[in-house]
Amino acid sequence: MRGRRKPPASPLPQRDGIDAVRVRLPEDPGGAWGCVGEHLVARFGGAVGAGRVVEMLDAGRFVGADGVAVRGGEPYAAGRYLWFHRDFAPEEPVPFPVGVVYRDERLVVADKPHFLATVPRGRHITETAVARLRRELDLPALQPAHRLDRLTAGLVLLVVRPEDRGAYQTLFRDRLVRKEYEAVAPYDPGVPLPRTVRSRIVKERGVLAARQEAGEANSESRVELVEHRGPLGRYRLLPATGRTHQLRVHMNALGLPIVHDPLYPVVAAEASPDDFSRPLQLLARVLEFADPVSGEPRRFESGLRLSAWPDR
Repeated sequence: MRGRRKPPASPLPQRDGIDAVRVRLPEDPGGAWGCVGEHLVARFGGAVGAGRVVEMLDAGRFVGADGVAVRGGEPYAAGRYLWFHRDFAPEEPVPFPVGVVYRDERLVVADKPHFLATVPRGRHITETAVARLRRELDLPALQPAHRLDRLTAGLVLLVVRPEDRGAYQTLFRDRLVRKEYEAVAPYDPGVPLPRTVRSRIVKERGVLAARQEAGEANSESRVELVEHRGPLGRYRLLPATGRTHQLRVHMNALGLPIVHDPLYPVVAAEASPDDFSRPLQLLARVLEFADPVSGEPRRFESGLRLSAWPDR
């Protein structure tokens, strides 16, 4: 069977660092759609309303591969590609900059602030590290090689050219990147450290917090106490795996929940807005790996500091 041909490039430029949505008109064996507009209303009307789809068509928001606006009454043609830009809901700006630790023709290493999502998803679209950096650095093809939790600050590796992305993603998939985190959490002399924590972590879709359950371990973290001051300690965390919320779950399991964590040990109200004065005290501080393209050793260190541990 012959594979489907590669789709043509988008005729629409990015908007606010976000690509246009590509739509391929499917086969219509029953002849349900006599024209393009009927299909688009059926396809997207449930999400945004039939009237809004018609308004977008009338405004020329849908275009073909040639960049020319598509009208709703045009005959339906299976296999045709269309593009359009979504309407973005207003987002609260994250009042912290995205730092750039390193940049060359292949890579950008960013210092992501707390509260900023890495990639566009859900209710965070334009206020994300990827969208911001595409705009600020004029790099529309920029893509992350991995993700960092929205509430965690620190290093994110991004790839400039799409053809290089797979090589750097493979590093993270195959655990060939040494990642070092820093956290501020309660100090308890009764918790023996250093130690390696292994457990089975499960994160269900739609549930905010992950949980540990019986079964074969799928996560591993080394926890080291660097120093302590009164009731707080500064910890070095070395994850060997990358489960969702892994370090937060493991620190909480030790009885050392990370300072200002809104999920562990107690889930805060879902409707609570971000309190920018209380960032989660977790920082992705170091990324270290052998470059898969050049072979050279790479080591990057965050320039950010955790506010609960000043004068460092």
